[in-house]
Amino acid sequence: MSFAKNNIYDLLNAKNIQFTCTEHRPVYSMEELDALKIPADAVICKNLFLRNSNGKQHFLLTIPAATPIDLKQLATSLGSSRLSFASAERLEKYLRLQSGLVSPFGLLNDTSKSVIFVSSKNLPPSAIIGIHPNDNTATVWLTFGDLLALLSELQVEVKLVEM
Repeated sequence: MSFAKNNIYDLLNAKNIQFTCTEHRPVYSMEELDALKIPADAVICKNLFLRNSNGKQHFLLTIPAATPIDLKQLATSLGSSRLSFASAERLEKYLRLQSGLVSPFGLLNDTSKSVIFVSSKNLPPSAIIGIHPNDNTATVWLTFGDLLALLSELQVEVKLVEM
């Protein structure tokens, strides 16, 4: 099963995870999302699908949009070889997502549990974050702690690093 937007809403409801959703036109970048001027007292997150130098390890990085990314430092923090952006083919293979749809909810499609979820130690569990529900026509708002609990329950490996 591939988790699409409505499947994610159903899962969140079944797990009694409080969330809200904002429907909007399709967005493919942080700039396009910013242009929507969605009013929210929350942290909008950017999501990057990364791989190590030999392509044997993959990471989904979710961090506040304003956080600068130093891939060399991140690789060191993760104890990994050099990191780079993974291809669209790898994104489809591991998370069953297309470019522009990268989201932590894509990890629900990773039946092999091959991808490690990475985020910032500095993001408090109580923070409300905004992420796509595997569809760029909506933003789901939930606490970072609830996302971490869901990923943990689904046996996704999670690493929180200094950023």
